[in-house]
Amino acid sequence: MPPGTESELTQGYGPPTVRQFSVFLDNRVGKLLDLVQLFEDAPEVSLRAFSVLDSSDHAVVRLIFDNADAARHLMRRKQFTFSETDLLVVELAVACREASMTKFTLKHVCMFLLAAELNIRFAYPVLHAREGNPMIALAVDDNTLAGQILRRKGFRLLGEEDLV
Repeated sequence: MPPGTESELTQGYGPPTVRQFSVFLDNRVGKLLDLVQLFEDAPEVSLRAFSVLDSSDHAVVRLIFDNADAARHLMRRKQFTFSETDLLVVELAVACREASMTKFTLKHVCMFLLAAELNIRFAYPVLHAREGNPMIALAVDDNTLAGQILRRKGFRLLGEEDLV
């Protein structure tokens, strides 16, 4: 049965998700380097996306890896404080000008989710490109519904195994 059919939607399709770690750091010189260096020195895990939210006394660093279990183990061993959540990773395409070509741009992601009244809480780019196409990590109100909608519209959703 092709993706996005009515039967799939009624059977509770669960989209592939990736695990995001939100690491809480004191806002001191060198703390981000310490965190990034931890993963640079670990051959079993690679950083695939990150975003930094800064305030005067602390920072929250959002991270996605190609091996969440290994990343979790390393951060626990080094006693970093973190939380975890699941995100969608959506493959985009470079905007094309030809009307006959299907477009899978960020604008379309926003339009389709808006039509379903789904909020994008935050988003950031993924450093790793798949087949030359950019990817974006999305935190939305409802991963399942957003995943169903985006798949029906032809977007490719990626899981952790696709980030290797």
